Amino acid sequence: MSSRTSRWLLMLTGACVATLAHAQTAEQRLNLPIGQPAFAGTIAPDVASSRPDWPAQIRAPQDAPNVLVILTDDVGFGATSTFGGPVPTPNFDNLAAKGLRYNQFQTTGVCSPTRAALLTGRNHHEVGMGLMADLPSGYPGYNTQIPPSAATLARVLTLNGYNSAMFGKHHNVPNWEASAAGPFDHWPTGLGFEYFYGFIGGDTDQYSPRLVRNTTMLDGKEATDGKLLDTMLVDDAIGWLHNQNAADPDKPFFIYLAPGSAHAPHQAPADWIARFAGKFDQGWDKLREETYARQRRLGIIPPNGKLTPRPAELRAWSTLSQPERRAFSRMMEVYAGMLAYEDAQIGRLLDEIHRMGLSDNTLILFVCGDNGASAEAGPEGTLDEIGHIANGVHATTEWLNANIGEMGGPKTYQNYPVEWAWAMDTPFQWTKQIASHLGGTRNGFIASWPKRISHKGALRTQFAHVIDIMPTVLDAAGIPQPKTVNGAEQMPVEGISLLPSLAADTHIQRTQYFELAGSRAIYSNGWMASTRPIRMPWEDKPTHPDAGYVWELYDLEKDYSQSTNLAARMPGKLAEMQDLFDREAKRNNVYPIDDRFAFLRGIDSMKAHPPRRSSFSYWGSDVSVMPGMAPGLAGRSFRIDVNLNLDRNDANGVLVASGSWFGGWSFFLNDGVPTVVQSVSTNPADIFRVAASGPLAVGRHKVTFDFSSDRGFRAGGVMRISVDGESAAEGPIARTIARTAGLVETFDVGRDTGVPVTEYKPATMQPDAIERVDVTLR
Repeated sequence: MSSRTSRWLLMLTGACVATLAHAQTAEQRLNLPIGQPAFAGTIAPDVASSRPDWPAQIRAPQDAPNVLVILTDDVGFGATSTFGGPVPTPNFDNLAAKGLRYNQFQTTGVCSPTRAALLTGRNHHEVGMGLMADLPSGYPGYNTQIPPSAATLARVLTLNGYNSAMFGKHHNVPNWEASAAGPFDHWPTGLGFEYFYGFIGGDTDQYSPRLVRNTTMLDGKEATDGKLLDTMLVDDAIGWLHNQNAADPDKPFFIYLAPGSAHAPHQAPADWIARFAGKFDQGWDKLREETYARQRRLGIIPPNGKLTPRPAELRAWSTLSQPERRAFSRMMEVYAGMLAYEDAQIGRLLDEIHRMGLSDNTLILFVCGDNGASAEAGPEGTLDEIGHIANGVHATTEWLNANIGEMGGPKTYQNYPVEWAWAMDTPFQWTKQIASHLGGTRNGFIASWPKRISHKGALRTQFAHVIDIMPTVLDAAGIPQPKTVNGAEQMPVEGISLLPSLAADTHIQRTQYFELAGSRAIYSNGWMASTRPIRMPWEDKPTHPDAGYVWELYDLEKDYSQSTNLAARMPGKLAEMQDLFDREAKRNNVYPIDDRFAFLRGIDSMKAHPPRRSSFSYWGSDVSVMPGMAPGLAGRSFRIDVNLNLDRNDANGVLVASGSWFGGWSFFLNDGVPTVVQSVSTNPADIFRVAASGPLAVGRHKVTFDFSSDRGFRAGGVMRISVDGESAAEGPIARTIARTAGLVETFDVGRDTGVPVTEYKPATMQPDAIERVDVTLR
């Protein structure tokens, strides 16, 4: 061996020794990012007389597990077979059989707050997410901006030597930041994930999802070869895992999978829906009894867990007409098909982790739903979620039955009647949005870590909360909760590590508050005080938070399902709990209580970030703008000027489109004819069309669409089309939308991405035909 080769080997050995010597201590991990020690080598005039000292590579602690956190959407406690429900979920069942079920795990009662609490380990009001990201207000608990002082689990793990990736729903971006202009601080990659593939917002179409990779919005053509969203997300997660493992198999990973099922729209492949034909003809009352019996038989709920009665606001199945039963049974079949399909897709990821030999040291924390099942569709159900909530679209029994063959497909954006949601929350009272009662906040939870769990298939009964996810993962990885992250002093993590419960069922003293849009509760060491609901989840009306709520009291140690109100018998205990809520509310930025919801709150929240302009210009045919930064065409007059240069007089193509056929505007050429469609819903009676009398000639034109609104809420108006300053058409638009649908549909120029507003002929307009579009709001 030459002396030169010996020197290189010595240098390489020294580098390895230095890296080991610089392995990070717990103390070093308290302030992130981890700093580098001072150079400890020697420097001489020549390399032969010098000794190198390499910067230390940041590595996770020895034997730190891989981590997979799964959060499904709007899945009630009593939905999956894993927790006694009617929908077979064999992959969830298998995960629970190899791990542990928890039957007293809590969420916040609605999506954005639960997701913020999971990621940060802090209560949702502490991190500005007192309600949904779409409904901010100018108070610390409600500004929808997760602060740097609450570094996420992804940030802490990444800075401690993990690779991190998120797939699915991220509903924690303020509206005014949800665009290509950013800022991106609250997007997944801004919150610490190294990679993101999913959607920004509350929901998206399963057939034509609007997806983002990192911070780039994709073109809406990802759902190819018949794949639905859940399949696409898992495909991407498996691909990411393969590449991460190929690059460094010794580096642990953190995957956060949040698919968005079974939130509306309830959509699933037809063959999966067909598996449940006739399975729900017995109705929701009987289904609750069947689920309750399974839960008791499986030991998921204790003997003192009573089946709570149906609230007076909900209907008995026996009171329905036969057409209602037919339509509503089918809607539940669709939900079941969606949930079962989701189980199969998540199972593919679990199987791949096992096939790769990684399952033994992979900690899996699976939260079955971010809240209780969804009741927003009310008693009638809906085939158009946003149309029902915002645009006054109400589904008649006749319309539901006429669309039974379409249910679950791309022409429906459905959600089932509230009574099915109540049945999915068996045995508890109420549903999603009702943070005061367990039907809104108790969700199934599974923990799996084969390397550390010996009592496989056991039940854990300790009270736990979604804020416990972050401290549990850090505890398992041997990573301390940091004091500072990127210079920001960290607020305390409120959650409690569940790691001791992997070995044995433990019960700890703890207090936890709940609040969502006026619905309130306080839990403390087995006792729970709750406000009785006033506003139903499908209603949007102001109430009186200070004077209108009646408090109830429950002893959950003796009354698992929160069935027996003790307030009248124990007024002293109730007063004590109310005082405790007040203290926790003040400590966690819960005040001021505001029980407005949806548009009543949304209209007020616009004052914080009012529209900065009334005119917009767009250049080219490749523009998509997310709703928060797009021209708001709803409920107002506007003018759209399109400068065109056509090479044919029979061109087909979209000029401008906003929303979808569940609620949207489209301005397009149909065989060269300028045409407008306003779709309030997919019902032909809700679709309005105005078209010019003839096609445009070859060459340059300025086409103007001028809408004069009647200025009322959802009011109609007159659409005028002109070409080169000359009138080409005029016609009424009988009613308009209050907002576009679905939640992440964009304002598009030169195309109609996601779900289209209407059906178009194959595009023949050349890509550079649109030179400029100007939008003026009046």
